[in-house]
Amino acid sequence: MFENQEIEREREQPMTLGRLAPAPLETWDRLQRFLAISDEEIAAMQATVDVLFRRGPQLVADTYDYLLHFEETAAILGWESGADPEHLEERRRFFTIWLARTIGMDMGHDFAQYLFWAGKKHAGHGPRQTHVDTMYVTGAISLVQSAFADFIAAEIDDAARVALALAGWNKYLTLQLQLMLDGYHAARAIEDGQYPIEVALFGRLRPLLEVQRISIWVQNMAPAGELLRKFFNYFPEARAEALEREWDTRSPNGDATWLAELEHVYRPRRGWRVLLNGKNLRFHGGLEAPLDEGDQVSIFPPGR
Repeated sequence: MFENQEIEREREQPMTLGRLAPAPLETWDRLQRFLAISDEEIAAMQATVDVLFRRGPQLVADTYDYLLHFEETAAILGWESGADPEHLEERRRFFTIWLARTIGMDMGHDFAQYLFWAGKKHAGHGPRQTHVDTMYVTGAISLVQSAFADFIAAEIDDAARVALALAGWNKYLTLQLQLMLDGYHAARAIEDGQYPIEVALFGRLRPLLEVQRISIWVQNMAPAGELLRKFFNYFPEARAEALEREWDTRSPNGDATWLAELEHVYRPRRGWRVLLNGKNLRFHGGLEAPLDEGDQVSIFPPGR
């Protein structure tokens, strides 16, 4: 028995996954610190909340009226011959939920995750598979900022307070835009490649991610680590379950005389297994194992 364990240790391959994109909550917190919305800006924004809530229904109606009559966005939504009433109701409801949380100045981590999810939906990963290019996502945020400015200036006479409020709203909407773009790019990345690899999920990953399997496109003979990088960028919420994060120390050009660089790397938690065509990657090629068309990857939590 001990001999077999020793042989397994000798065969064990590196399972270190680097270069993951920052998780949405990390980006949310870091960009908040960078933008530094001041207490004065927060107070000014709060003073505009009643105005914006009163004008909210008008903003929702005007936004979709504009999208309907702008040729490119009407085509994206499939509304060249007019809006489908059911689809219009869905999108207005989605926008209203976002607008209510925005005007309520939701700064919580749950909202950050919601925005990342919204970005994935705009990449065509929603139930209707409608792909909205980032140009229009960015443009829509700008239109909301413009509407806020119009509403606030029309009802508040204090120019200094208006300026502070708009500065704060601009920072907050920029923060939101970054999370949506991150989700969008993570979704587009899993569709970039020459052929799809099916990833089957088991155990508690299924209810957490609300899927049992997903196809991730890769380049010809890409290493397994590249597929896992795309997977954990698309499902960052799976990292805490399946991966342990640690610091990796690297020296530029391998020269120890240079100041070492620190980078976060990830390894599967104890008991987690990643199988390629039924074989545990830990003992069969590790993250450098090449992926061929028709391969299947399976991710198992402990206990199976």
